Amino acid sequence: MNRIKETFNQLKKNDKKAVGIFLTAGDPDFESSLNIIKKLPKHGVDFIEIGMPFSDPMADGPSIQLSSQRALKSGINLKKCLSIVESFRESNKDIPIILMGYYNPIYKFGKKKFIKNCLDSGVDGLIIVDLPPEEDEEFYIDAERDKLSIIRLVTPTTNEERLNKILLNATGFVYYVSITGITGTQAPNIDNVATNLKKIRSVTDLPVVIGFGIRSPSQASSMANISDGIVVGSAVVDIIKSSLDNDDNPTKHTINLCLDFISKVSESVKHN
Repeated sequence: MNRIKETFNQLKKNDKKAVGIFLTAGDPDFESSLNIIKKLPKHGVDFIEIGMPFSDPMADGPSIQLSSQRALKSGINLKKCLSIVESFRESNKDIPIILMGYYNPIYKFGKKKFIKNCLDSGVDGLIIVDLPPEEDEEFYIDAERDKLSIIRLVTPTTNEERLNKILLNATGFVYYVSITGITGTQAPNIDNVATNLKKIRSVTDLPVVIGFGIRSPSQASSMANISDGIVVGSAVVDIIKSSLDNDDNPTKHTINLCLDFISKVSESVKHN
């Protein structure tokens, strides 16, 4: 069963847009992270992106960098990250899960072992931000052979020639980065985004999802209107951070504040 394809097909059939939420695995700790992720489907989330913490997340802004640091400090690693997915699958077999991160931890873990563990745990797709299409033989071809979707990032500066190369082996959906630079530091311009989405759709029939820079329910609604779905990450991570105590431990407000915001994002997208 291809959960990503089924989810987007069903949403399209019902004239709905996808709501995706990014959370860093193990932020602020394993138990809280798992608790939030397990509750996402009941708060209107259609797919989940789980960040694999890394000590040098070069494409991420300060918010997600700090979330990686908190997760690593709490003892998270790839094995525990995959165990979060496995635990989630015990109660939910339908929601797509995409792991997002960098290749170095995967390489150290062992790429064939990683792919197998992803499939065994119930992962549906991967976004590896620092592996360009020129390196497809390093990892992506093996992953796709095992039916693990490879989701490509397209940026506002991607030209037509590059776009064709990036999307040649893409599966799942296309992740459009709505801003230039690092995550969570700017707001996207809707006219520019709409123009670039037209270019992407001239090259691929895959759903196009907008991420990076969406920080409010109203922004989520606006971006969903011109795409097949949205992803909110830094804003969620910031809410987690704001709820922690002085030692970065979760408080009684952490989970509820996070889920309340996610519900507002979902409602704004589903009822626009």
